[in-house]
Amino acid sequence: MRPGGTVSGPVMMTTADVALYVAILGEIGLVPLAVTTNLTINFLRKPSAQKDIIGKCSLIKVGRTLVVGEVELYSDGEAEPVAHVIGTYAIPPTKVNND
Repeated sequence: MRPGGTVSGPVMMTTADVALYVAILGEIGLVPLAVTTNLTINFLRKPSAQKDIIGKCSLIKVGRTLVVGEVELYSDGEAEPVAHVIGTYAIPPTKVNND
């Protein structure tokens, strides 16, 4: 919580990053070392510290080495988003077993 009754930016960024990570692993399976390579957040309006932050996540592109997704963050019960996030994750190459 920040002064002024709002949610801090790092909390919103963490929420979006976790949402993207879960969506990606849900799509491609458990891949060790899938990592965030870029996370851009646009703060749109002041979220209420008295309400939960809700994230709506979608994957825009799922490639072999990169995944791009977006998250809209809302104060629970509010129609307008409080932030918009775009994230890119690097997917490590899979080892090919040549036995």
